[in-house]
Amino acid sequence: MGIVAGLDSAPDFTRIVVCDSDTGAVLRQGYAPHPVEGDGGGGRPADVDPQAWLLSLGEAAGGGLLEGVQAIGVSAQANALVPLDSQGGTVRPAMVGGDKRAQVAAADLIDALGGREAWAQAVGCVPGAAQPVTKLRWLAKSEPDAALRTAMLMQAHDWLVWQLLGRPVRRTTDRGGASGTGYWSAATGAWRPDLVELALGHQVMLPEVIGPAEPAGTTPEGLLISAGTGETMAAAFGLGIGLGDAVVSLGASGSVMAVHPEALYDSTGMITSLADATGMHLPVVTTLNAVRALRGTAELLGLPDLESLSDLALKSTPGSHGLVLLPYLEGERTPNLPHTAGTLAGLRRESMKAEHLARAAFEGMLCGLADALDVLRGRGVEVRRVFLLGAAAELPAVQAVAPMLFGAQVVVVQPADYAAMGAARQAAWALGASQGTLDPRTPPAWQGAAAQIREPGDELAVGQAVRQQFISVRDQTHPGAFRP
Repeated sequence: MGIVAGLDSAPDFTRIVVCDSDTGAVLRQGYAPHPVEGDGGGGRPADVDPQAWLLSLGEAAGGGLLEGVQAIGVSAQANALVPLDSQGGTVRPAMVGGDKRAQVAAADLIDALGGREAWAQAVGCVPGAAQPVTKLRWLAKSEPDAALRTAMLMQAHDWLVWQLLGRPVRRTTDRGGASGTGYWSAATGAWRPDLVELALGHQVMLPEVIGPAEPAGTTPEGLLISAGTGETMAAAFGLGIGLGDAVVSLGASGSVMAVHPEALYDSTGMITSLADATGMHLPVVTTLNAVRALRGTAELLGLPDLESLSDLALKSTPGSHGLVLLPYLEGERTPNLPHTAGTLAGLRRESMKAEHLARAAFEGMLCGLADALDVLRGRGVEVRRVFLLGAAAELPAVQAVAPMLFGAQVVVVQPADYAAMGAARQAAWALGASQGTLDPRTPPAWQGAAAQIREPGDELAVGQAVRQQFISVRDQTHPGAFRP
């Protein structure tokens, strides 16, 4: 039996799982918050000293957690840009998260290449404020001295892998991480250094993109370090999703991603064309409003929590007596309505009851995510099974309504550290491939996530009617806005 570890450096914490390399069974776990302060919007710092990630890693790995480990995989937050000078030092703190400072830079970059279609053709998606390429444009305009000193670009997982290996001359990344930068083409599998130059004003060194089962290197102590990947790709790999599977993540905002054999490009800005951690592709569609629509409804109805809202919603019936909530409370990205507000339609005397509004909130949120699924289906992505993630996935109303609206089997997985587990699975793959016990084209078959299965069954036709009711209100209120 081999032992491997997966390290997930999330925006606020580091989590480590130590696993049996053959089965994926979790043997030990570690956790530590990141020692960071400050507020760059949304409660999180916009700039972070990468050393904070190392300090957190060291604390999480304390107490002999990594004893006996033969290989480590690293997952880390997406979109964290680490600009380095020619000596490998940081020229400024890492720029992390959805950086609102870069919104003007995003529009500027779109125009500079010739519009949204040009970007879609180049890298598969239109740059947004969170992407590293946009942050480079902001850096060039706002901190020109730091931009001039930037000689090498890394992301969070690249930088951590490089540090674990003792800062070797060879610097690496994987397809998954590269695909989120805005200067790597999912279609060709190659960097676009011309887009880095367009954004930053000059050429820089970029990490070598290595294969999914290829190790980044070995430490002097003989510990193998795998390629690493972004948090989204690691979570998908930890869940074990494959062709025909989609993942719906229910946070304040929502996201839908699915495995697909080909790169998709999209000039509408709805699809972000990512690569996964196995050699396939992972197109993602985001909605700005998911659980925030439920929380807002609970507050409006004077309910203490989402569990109470769920209980109330189940006292209503499918279709909420004609009540339809378009949950675009913070504007919306899918469909692209950044400046709109939510809409409550279908008010009649008999529908003006708390339970109908509660159910309309769940149906509205899930119909919005079903719209996101339709964007992928409309591009030929097969969806037979939908994995539900997030605390709200445990709510009985979500589990009752989701299968009929998604028109697919719904898998509600138990909460677990899927990104860290995906990183550990990658480590096991690299270890097995290097020892000749695993095919570098086939990842290790670990035990699946513990889950409850929900089928649409006889309620599929009812769900289609509820969707049609939502679609009618959406198209009447915002004609032409949604074109899957």
